[in-house]
Amino acid sequence: MTGKVDEALGYEQARDELIEVVRRLEAGGTTLEESLALWERGEELATVCRRWLEGARARLDAALAEEDSAEGTDEDE
Repeated sequence: MTGKVDEALGYEQARDELIEVVRRLEAGGTTLEESLALWERGEELATVCRRWLEGARARLDAALAEEDSAEGTDEDE
């Protein structure tokens, strides 16, 4: 579960940290405990990114629906 600090992260910050986590995991050389901690952090960051993207998608959909509604009103006149 993400904490309050994670909720304050912007999309780009979370994405950049996630990239670093993945890079460290792929490079290897970490203990099992470190790898598990990195994996858990990566999951948290992925959740933050997913929430940002879902929010952006909802805003886009709302804007497009509003635009379609406005165009439909203009055509009726």
